[in-house]
Amino acid sequence: MSLILDTGPLVALLNRRDRHHGWASEQWSHAAPPFLTCEPVIAEACFLVQPFAGAQSAVLGLITRGILDLSFQLADELKAVSQLLNKYRDVPISLADGCLVRMAELHAHGVILTLDSDFSIYRKNGRQVIPTITPGRETP
Repeated sequence: MSLILDTGPLVALLNRRDRHHGWASEQWSHAAPPFLTCEPVIAEACFLVQPFAGAQSAVLGLITRGILDLSFQLADELKAVSQLLNKYRDVPISLADGCLVRMAELHAHGVILTLDSDFSIYRKNGRQVIPTITPGRETP
């Protein structure tokens, strides 16, 4: 199983006041790195944690230490991600979510670690449910 990381659990891990901090910490302690993610997730996370001293550096440090794998290249997957953004424009879907759905398509045994309920709406490869791990519910 490949764990694909969304923004919410990353922010929750770094913010002790986040209501999902305990859950995120538990998920991180049970999983083996590297976690797959993408640059749009990193951009969102850095923006959301900027009020917390040292948190942006902590996000970037996870990349430096090899805990986060940013091997997904949007330029290589632009057509597929654009199609997903168009398909789910009414949900709406963010660029980060579109990339994560595409990553789930590319990693057959990928499971998305997320706080976002929209992943129950999104489908990979047209009609396949995307396995997720969310607070209170796991569907790998």
